[in-house]
Amino acid sequence: QVQLVESGGGLVQPGGSLRLSCAASGFTFSAYAISWYRQAPGKQRELVAVITSGRYTNYADSMKGRFTISRDNAKNTVYLQMNSLKPEDTAVYYCKADRLLDHYWGQGTQVTVSS
Repeated sequence: QVQLVESGGGLVQPGGSLRLSCAASGFTFSAYAISWYRQAPGKQRELVAVITSGRYTNYADSMKGRFTISRDNAKNTVYLQMNSLKPEDTAVYYCKADRLLDHYWGQGTQVTVSS
């Protein structure tokens, strides 16, 4: 019954903003670190950002200053605020929950940055 459901993807112009959401259920959300990954066509999946159960955050260098990860444990939801979007940000974005030996993935949401 574990579920991670991403939403908020879509088409946005370069320089625009988008906020992704990852809604979790079926596990003790607050105890897990949550990450955002992305995968562009023909490319490897890469880490975008992570937020731990203690709300420590870290970002890939190319995202630093543009993307912000946050969590609302009362809503069992993690967000990824994406600003100053570039065409190279186009990818399917996935959220992932991690705790010890437990790892869960969402289904992904498409983000397309194009004029």
